[in-house]
Amino acid sequence: MEPGSTVSAVRSSRVLCGTEIRPALIVIKEGKIHKILPDSSGSTGDTAAGCEVLDVGDRLVMPGIVDCHVHVNEPGRTTWEGFWTATRAAAAGGVTTIVDMPLNSIPPTTTLDNFHEKMAAASGKCFVDTAFWGGVIPGNQLELLPMIQAGVAGFKCFLMHSGVEEFPHVTDGDLHIAMKQLQGTGSVLLFHAERDIPLSSEEADPKEYSTFLKSRPDVMELEAIRTVTELCLQYQVHCHIVHLSSAQPLALIQAAKQAGAPLTVETTHHYLSLSAEHIPAGATQFKCCPPIRGVANQEQLWSALKSGQIDMVVSDHSPCTPDLKRLDSGDFTQAWGGISSLQFGLSLFWTSASKKGFTLPDVVRLLCQRTAQLCRLDNQKGSLVPGHDADLVIWDPEKEFEVKDTSIHHKNKLTPYLGLTLLGEVSVTIVRGRVVYKQGSFSPTPLGKHLLLPQGKTPGLPV
Repeated sequence: MEPGSTVSAVRSSRVLCGTEIRPALIVIKEGKIHKILPDSSGSTGDTAAGCEVLDVGDRLVMPGIVDCHVHVNEPGRTTWEGFWTATRAAAAGGVTTIVDMPLNSIPPTTTLDNFHEKMAAASGKCFVDTAFWGGVIPGNQLELLPMIQAGVAGFKCFLMHSGVEEFPHVTDGDLHIAMKQLQGTGSVLLFHAERDIPLSSEEADPKEYSTFLKSRPDVMELEAIRTVTELCLQYQVHCHIVHLSSAQPLALIQAAKQAGAPLTVETTHHYLSLSAEHIPAGATQFKCCPPIRGVANQEQLWSALKSGQIDMVVSDHSPCTPDLKRLDSGDFTQAWGGISSLQFGLSLFWTSASKKGFTLPDVVRLLCQRTAQLCRLDNQKGSLVPGHDADLVIWDPEKEFEVKDTSIHHKNKLTPYLGLTLLGEVSVTIVRGRVVYKQGSFSPTPLGKHLLLPQGKTPGLPV
């Protein structure tokens, strides 16, 4: 069954249904999961009569990944990435839905007109389904409701400089205005939760990772998250902390949740997979904001993920052109902050999580279900249940592979994961019953669609 084909049924001896893995036949009709039948005989029988059955043997079948934190950068910065390359990379990694961030495209998705421009730029280029975040910046409060009505998944803001001039950060006053606009809409506000604090200026080698790490201390996240929790409790608007890197604010987050704040938090594959102690001098491909911290901090993030204090894991795929990484000088203070990982998220997570007592149902919960809930797509994405979109990833959790630049489908191949051996290889990705990726090949044409949220849909908060 070649890429681009329509699949009527998928059979495997290992289908992840709910919390159990069992032999099953997934019957697909009109792009939706029609029914999931027990399948112990290995014969097609009446259930698959007339069906084009994709038999994948003992490879694992589970819901496609929903990656709700991706910077595609189109229009405007297509030398950094673009919908064509980003969604091919997603498909190759078993990601069937991405949600595009409102920056670093030019223009950013901060007005209704800009949102329409973004959708036009994405049209006909997406190999997987794509939803869109809007942005909150100073003075755009009257654009928020029109963007909700047009179908954005929610909004993102920064509490300090975003790195690009066209997406300025908000003040506390801006936040109160935005929160009043969002009350009662069922929408969500995402926070890049770092705040500027006074730092002592001391001379240090800009090629040393420790120099950069000291410039973004944990307290920057702690103070920002203090602001977020207060706003969340006051307005009862769903707030979400993106890319938590420091474990220090976890107690603050937990206290706010227990006090009734509709608050969720994500961390990323790089904070769970990489550590400050192992970043070489000048290796600016490891730079991101907030920064990768130490091993002890990382273990606390894993513990918080296991206990449910952290709700989900995403890529925060944020590529740029090689020159912006300043590899020639190795200057961490001048390099662009962002890590490319969209294609490898599932394997990165499983490589570490499988050694820490996490199960395959945990993978679905943290990379599929909870992420779908955040962007309010959990009525159609993130679970293998009848009526949901037939978005499937078929992979071998036991198979190792090496990350090589020849197999990377992001536009720019620069990533800190080059040369690593990862566990869990994706073989087939299916979006709404169509094969979009199979063992290195893609559907001849993009088969993804835009996912626009119906106005007034209530969010499915993780519990």
